[in-house]
Amino acid sequence: MPRILGIDPGLQRTGFGVIDADGPRLTYVASGTISTLEVARGDLPARLKLIFEGVREVAQRYQPAQASVEIVFVNVNPQSTLLLGQARGAALAALVSEALPVAEYTALQMKKAVVGHGLANKTQIQEMVKRLLKLPALPGKDAADALGLAISHAHAGSSFATMSRSAPLQRRQHAQYRGGRTY
Repeated sequence: MPRILGIDPGLQRTGFGVIDADGPRLTYVASGTISTLEVARGDLPARLKLIFEGVREVAQRYQPAQASVEIVFVNVNPQSTLLLGQARGAALAALVSEALPVAEYTALQMKKAVVGHGLANKTQIQEMVKRLLKLPALPGKDAADALGLAISHAHAGSSFATMSRSAPLQRRQHAQYRGGRTY
């Protein structure tokens, strides 16, 4: 029964959720947030350090076999996107430092996997996570997103693994630039 850690990166609050997956049966283990609100807004290195250390602590405490992280998209404010990307990088570095394989999902993929459509709002995600994991109350918004990422990986991860075993991905030759770099 693999244990999966989901991470919803954020500069102020990074959500985490841990589940056990036994085929289609999912069991809640833990969830919460790693908050950087007590650190001054202008002290980015201290905030990133808190995220890094918090994610490592969660990984060490719950010993997941796999992790899933939300992919960040560019939004209206490019500065916010850059800051969020740095928070995501701190979380990814923490997971990799714990030798965890990391899968990445977009918010749209997570919403489709958990709610059934990509336009779901936070309340709908919270409600479906509560139902799928048989929780007594709604999880917090950041924790619900993180649990949703873990649920997405529990459902999609096995499919992706099966596909990769049956047909290994081939490098696209037409997408190469000089020097072997690809986009």
